Amino acid sequence: MRPPLGERLRGRQDRNLWFWVFVGPFVVGLVVFIYVPIAWSIYLSFFDSYNTVTPTRFVGLGNYADMLRDPAFRSSLLTFLAFAAFIVPLTFVLSLATALLIARARVLQAFFRSVFFLPTACSYVVAALIWKMGIFSGVRSGLANALLGWFGIESIPWLSLTDPPWYWLVIVTARLWLQVGFYLILFLAGIQRISPTLYEAAAIDGAEGWKVLRHITLPQLRATSTAVLLLLLINAFQAFDEFYNILSTFGTYPPYARPPLVYLYYTALGSGQDFGHGSAGAVILTLVIAVVALTQSRLLRLGSRDD
Repeated sequence: MRPPLGERLRGRQDRNLWFWVFVGPFVVGLVVFIYVPIAWSIYLSFFDSYNTVTPTRFVGLGNYADMLRDPAFRSSLLTFLAFAAFIVPLTFVLSLATALLIARARVLQAFFRSVFFLPTACSYVVAALIWKMGIFSGVRSGLANALLGWFGIESIPWLSLTDPPWYWLVIVTARLWLQVGFYLILFLAGIQRISPTLYEAAAIDGAEGWKVLRHITLPQLRATSTAVLLLLLINAFQAFDEFYNILSTFGTYPPYARPPLVYLYYTALGSGQDFGHGSAGAVILTLVIAVVALTQSRLLRLGSRDD
């Protein structure tokens, strides 16, 4: 005899019931605050919508064509390429090098892990303001210029929008300080999965230093390295806080200083509040990220059986 419907839904010992008690609120939040806004943004991208999130006139793919023809939007994509060219390899190399050093540490390994990981708990907004107002303020009271003054070097206008573009150093170092610790932990986890017998065999054969790193460590970290590169590239696409908070004082952005999210922010929430074009730009950016991520994972064979 089949049990009643209510008993079947609850499962044995009310396991299904307790599952939805704990998971249900998160599912509701995910749908309400993530999936519904994404769906509404896609719907809004096919309409004219100024100063309101309620669509007015249907324009089809007109908003997408306008965004692709807009030189400012294309320039923002070039800004991403320039930013990614700096931040992706620098973060990758620093994270891997620091992870290798910590993995070889005999003492205080947990302390060093905590010290390097701690910045990831800091808000990007707070870090950007510290870099802007405390370290690279552009006046002698700033830490960077104070250190240069000790060596008799004139103060540098770090946040000046004229050449040379010192503001790139401010933005890149802020992002490095914030995210190196997170990827360091990923590399440490990958290093700890490598079998010690491989290193013992290499030591017996007389291999050491660069040969061990090249032929054992790096090949064993291929899956971790691929995942780190993918995450770094996606995070570079999402750069917003440091650019907005460090350079927003000037009101305008020079070429190659306004990434896609900053451009879309001013398009949708600026004086014009053009939500139609802003939504179309967000969809285009999402598709670009998806294509780049899938292409990279395919080229680097992320998720293959060898991993």
